[in-house]
Amino acid sequence: MAASLSTVGAVNRTLLNLNGSGGGASGPSSAFFGTSLKKVISSRVPNSKLTSGSFKIVAADKEIEETQQTEGDRWRGLAYDVSDDQQDITRGKGLVDSLFQAPMDAGTHYAVMSSHEYLSAGLRQYDFDNMKDGFYIAPAFLDKLVVHIAKNFMTLPNIKVPLILGVWGGKGQGKSFPCELVFAKMGINPIMMSAGELKVENAGEPAKLIRQRYREASDLIKKGKMCFLFINDLDAGAGRLGGTTQYTVNNQMVNATFMNIADNPTNVQLPGMYNKEDNARVPIIVTGNDFSTLYAPLIRDGRMEKFYWAPTREDRIGVCKGIFRTDGVPEKDIVELVDKHPGQSIDFFGALRARVYDDEVRKWISGVGVDSVGKKLVNSKEGPPTFDQPKMTLDKLLLYASMLVQEQENVKRVQLADQYLNEAALGNANEDAIKSGSFFK
Repeated sequence: MAASLSTVGAVNRTLLNLNGSGGGASGPSSAFFGTSLKKVISSRVPNSKLTSGSFKIVAADKEIEETQQTEGDRWRGLAYDVSDDQQDITRGKGLVDSLFQAPMDAGTHYAVMSSHEYLSAGLRQYDFDNMKDGFYIAPAFLDKLVVHIAKNFMTLPNIKVPLILGVWGGKGQGKSFPCELVFAKMGINPIMMSAGELKVENAGEPAKLIRQRYREASDLIKKGKMCFLFINDLDAGAGRLGGTTQYTVNNQMVNATFMNIADNPTNVQLPGMYNKEDNARVPIIVTGNDFSTLYAPLIRDGRMEKFYWAPTREDRIGVCKGIFRTDGVPEKDIVELVDKHPGQSIDFFGALRARVYDDEVRKWISGVGVDSVGKKLVNSKEGPPTFDQPKMTLDKLLLYASMLVQEQENVKRVQLADQYLNEAALGNANEDAIKSGSFFK
């Protein structure tokens, strides 16, 4: 109570000094009085007591005195600061007179969030150069993404540019990783989401998260950094995969939110609040396997530009060169490997390269013993094991490729689930092993 009385007394003394008889006296020139205090002072100070230009009080958001932005002013540049208020509070702690400042960890000068909490959970940062590391980006893929992003940051006359770009195609054909290569090449760190974030137990949470991530990207653009929203596997989170997929409230709200953002990209509001100020337009790029499972009005041409990605033979060879770029595999061997497996996806060749290391891992396990694997790999003082890079020949790659293909054929051919339902027993589960001659080994 005493502190409150002292504060009121100090303010009253300031107002009395302003109303004093000294005609030449002028109050302190400051933009921090605000609009309400301006009205009080204006009513108490006679106009005849003030000379023109000697006393000026304005609201901070109404007028900026350029002459006061000097090198010696500790508040220099604050009028142009677009950073977050919480960070301004932290930086300004201790620079305001104690009369107008609350105690530590209390009042309006208590920053409830620290700086690391301001990093978006969806912000993806890239620190590699795809050109230096030798990764291949298909020209058609690069063209589509760069043109879409550029168009959304341009003002084109009498043209409505679709906000969403949908990159879709077969499984493992290289959609997400080439997107990240394009982002790295452009020097952009996007705000990222996954389809798993579109399914939660609380109704309305996914739609709210989409708006929050969109506004985060918009704030980065407002501060001078190109950004956009990137969502992986949209059809897995918002699509309907057959009649057994439950259509929930979250499905409806996610589809409606995307449609609303696509129609009004500069007026995206968070739930429970409304700000008349327009936000920056944020392009949205989504990937998926089958966009026919999505809500039809969402994928119409005015809202989403669709790009079906089917890599050509040249694209597949170029990607495989990047996969085997450190293994010394000749180009002609890579071409033959790709041509012998024309129906395989691109990630098949990545799995093939990883499979070659099986022999090295098997040798290491034989050396340390099966019972010591856990001790050697987890919290070991010796550190993780290191291997010499195995020599990858065409014969070895073709051998492991045939093994991968055989496993794929087993999955398609042996329908054990149907057999279990029909016989309620293993039945002829060992028939394959008997026919191949491996059962009696």
